[in-house]
Amino acid sequence: MDPNKEEFLKEFGADYGYPNGPKTIDEIRATEFKRLNGLVYLDHAGATLYSELQMEAVFKDLATNVYGNPHSQSDSSYATCDIVREARQQVLDYFNASPKEYKCIFTSGATAALKLVGEAFPWSDQSCFMYTMENHNSVLGIREYALSQGSAAFAIDIEESLDHSRGNLMSVKVSQHQIQRRNEARFFEKEPTGGAYNLFAFPSECNFSGLRFSLDLVKIIKEDSDRILEGSPFCSGRWMVLIDAAKGCATQTLDLSKHPADFVVISFYKLFGYPTGLGALIARNDAAKLLKKTYFSGGTVAASIADTDFIKRRQEIEELFEDGTTSFLSIASIRHGFKMLNSLTMPSISRHTTSLTTYVRKMLLALKHENGASVCTLYRSDNVKVVCHGWGPIISFNLRRPDNSWFGYREVEKLASLSQIQLRVRNIEWERTLGFPQTGCFCNPGACAKYLGLSHSDLLSNIEAGHVCWDDYDVVNGKPAGAVRVSFGYMSTYEDAKMAYLLWMWLLKFIDFVRTSFVSLPNQIGRYHLRERPSSFLNEGPRKLLAGGVFLKSITIYPIKSCAGFSAASWPLSSTGLQYDREWLLKSLTGDILTQKKVPEMCLISTSIDLHQGILFVESPRCKERLQINFKSNTCNGSTGEDFHIHGQRYEGRSYNNEVNIWFSQAVGQPCCLLRCSMSNYYLNNSRCVGMRRDVQSRLNFVNEAQFLLISKESVSDLNDRISSIQVNPMRFRPNLVISGGEPYAEDGWRTLKIGDNCFTSQGGCNRCQMINLVNEGGQMQKSNEPLATLASYRRVKGKILFGILLRYETADEVEQETNSWLQVGQEIHPNSF
Repeated sequence: MDPNKEEFLKEFGADYGYPNGPKTIDEIRATEFKRLNGLVYLDHAGATLYSELQMEAVFKDLATNVYGNPHSQSDSSYATCDIVREARQQVLDYFNASPKEYKCIFTSGATAALKLVGEAFPWSDQSCFMYTMENHNSVLGIREYALSQGSAAFAIDIEESLDHSRGNLMSVKVSQHQIQRRNEARFFEKEPTGGAYNLFAFPSECNFSGLRFSLDLVKIIKEDSDRILEGSPFCSGRWMVLIDAAKGCATQTLDLSKHPADFVVISFYKLFGYPTGLGALIARNDAAKLLKKTYFSGGTVAASIADTDFIKRRQEIEELFEDGTTSFLSIASIRHGFKMLNSLTMPSISRHTTSLTTYVRKMLLALKHENGASVCTLYRSDNVKVVCHGWGPIISFNLRRPDNSWFGYREVEKLASLSQIQLRVRNIEWERTLGFPQTGCFCNPGACAKYLGLSHSDLLSNIEAGHVCWDDYDVVNGKPAGAVRVSFGYMSTYEDAKMAYLLWMWLLKFIDFVRTSFVSLPNQIGRYHLRERPSSFLNEGPRKLLAGGVFLKSITIYPIKSCAGFSAASWPLSSTGLQYDREWLLKSLTGDILTQKKVPEMCLISTSIDLHQGILFVESPRCKERLQINFKSNTCNGSTGEDFHIHGQRYEGRSYNNEVNIWFSQAVGQPCCLLRCSMSNYYLNNSRCVGMRRDVQSRLNFVNEAQFLLISKESVSDLNDRISSIQVNPMRFRPNLVISGGEPYAEDGWRTLKIGDNCFTSQGGCNRCQMINLVNEGGQMQKSNEPLATLASYRRVKGKILFGILLRYETADEVEQETNSWLQVGQEIHPNSF
């Protein structure tokens, strides 16, 4: 056995792996999660995984039983009603909730359950919505309903403190944030009477930090609000409590007989992976009767009259709130998930996942750089004085360099994917609400701001700078704009999280990945290296060229974005780069732009152009006939273009007739249409920043970043010398220009270059992605870790993996017209370095 695992089992063996369960963790993985072989999945807070045996039971159930619409009167309908009734009871049993006190209302998910409460809660101008800072956006959305009805809303932090007046007993202290209200004058028209209904919401487990809130908050808020909120106009009133248990109930018991919350929301895919699109609201009977539902639908009314204002609503709570036909086949499936959880027991699951989390947290905190600086900053403070019931199986963190600066989470995400590690990496999502900024991180804006130390001024400055959710700005003004989250589930193993020091292991696990990718150690040799730019990668002035000089070796044009290109001995230039390069693209009927990332078969579509005839020829192994598209024919439909956006930039394209679109639909295996770029608002200025400047010299067709991609044959040869498993052809990188001669990576230092009489400006290095790991072998797309993994070991700069350079063609005229210039294979290249 691995010595590291032996040490782990000495410390955690009593809790890890279900030693007293029907199956050990190794047996569970071998029989129920065979699909995880070679894959490390660490995003159970986002969605846990379904068991293969669980799905077999679901399929067998659906294949052998007939379930009809529960609103009918047939035998199959009665069978469905029985299954739904049993499912409701299973949900209540899971939370130890008596059916005499609680009802289970099925929804489309936890978010829908929260929306239901927000819509139907009896808000008034005397009410308030109070919530902990650590809450999911779906909980914060209830605020909109409260504010629109004249209620107040505010966030709180909850701490424990010593109450000397009560014999030094621990007491709960509330720190109140800014009160939000939409109509302040209306609020003060009359004093609060104490009869209004207020709602307090908190998560059983924070999905950012893993903090588990004490469930005693239910009774504390309901029974002691006068003391907790002393001095607040909302200290009186009737308090109701909502628990968001979507994350927490997967690894922690929530006993409603001991903690009688009024509302609890869950999503079943968070519990056992399947089904998705199904959740539940567990509501106390007396609380549910206070909800005021406006909309009615099929299934929620006993009778209605079409041409007059008359409805008679159903009396049963479940029937009243479940609009339309419930997702009864999904509901029938949850019993198989509960059977699996119940066989392991929730206390065992909690101990198992806690052992893994504690181990990984300990190992991450122990990681040090050579200078003694810590590698990991974990977003969990053991000094946080909150009403805490422990910590769930979540670790959120960021990584630091030896100089204490931050690694961007995008870099972590990219390197993790190379090691087949699935984790969660998210950035901040910026928005304005009620005149002050909100942030979101794993959709938990309050926790994200608290742990990342982001003030309102920080958020405002970033919003004004144009930074938005999903962009690549992972470190802003010296602060991380997001975090990396690792989370464990009941089927997670030691091997998913182990710490190993042998850098030659092929299948890196999570801790190994962090160590080999980010820890700076002396004389360390491994697959990934934390290092500065190598000397051949720095801008060190003019490069020494080989005796024969540098020449243009090949020219490749890609007429249709993401399809195969063709080589030419010479080719004309235009204001967009190589003439006709990426002037066409394929778009799905839903508006998505098709690329090889989504449709790998696009690489099998070959193209060529006859300049004299003005014809684009297209071939595909899936189509019998070769397609011919005449540049000047009437194959385009209409005289107006179609507007759309790529990478946030506006384009106008011309569509083609059905014959052309049917051909391409057959070629890619899905309905699509061909578009030709007729106008682009995508321009680059001299510093490579994207803008809307009307400069014909830098107009772009359907490219990702720049007009040209240049690759050096010598740089590819150097890369191949570093790769032991495969040899990479320069065309793997889809370059427009391949050059020969000079030192490897000399192109990194070029500021401008001249090919023949044509001048080009370097736009910097090309940031590589997983696309270069795809290769067409015998008509089948194959994916590996190379060459991106090797490039990551020595070509990483500030979170980007760079290879090749991007170029802009400098036309001589400032008017929008095609040039008469050509490029020709064999032309000598004259670079000017930085």
